[in-house]
Amino acid sequence: MAITYSISDLAQEFDLTTRAIRFYEDMGLLEPQRSGAAGRNRIYSGRDRTRLKLTLRAKRLGLSLSEAKEIIDMYDSPRDTGPQLEKFLVVLAAHQKQLEDQMADLQANLDELKVHQREARALLAKGRRKRTARNSAGQETKTPDE
Repeated sequence: MAITYSISDLAQEFDLTTRAIRFYEDMGLLEPQRSGAAGRNRIYSGRDRTRLKLTLRAKRLGLSLSEAKEIIDMYDSPRDTGPQLEKFLVVLAAHQKQLEDQMADLQANLDELKVHQREARALLAKGRRKRTARNSAGQETKTPDE
């Protein structure tokens, strides 16, 4: 007999809400069997569990749910795996480019932030030197750079 899972089993195992699992079902990523009154009870197969695991992995990689579904569905077909892997590589390359572009933008922002920090520290130090010069003279005098 095949191992089956309840929605609660999967929710607990993958640290998800049952609502999230139902959403994945609505997106066509999971196809549980139904039982009980009006088919209210969901019975998930090992295939559903694997598809959920692959969906969550795809999300971590930055793929949309539709991209994840397309790739996962390709693996369900009994065809040659070459086209499936090629599609996967194309999608991964696009996401890698997107992440690298985001990293470049973040690095530029970080570099700009560091410039502003240095400028602010220099102005703060200059102000402290002026106050120290005035205090050591015991009077309100201006420093040569004022």
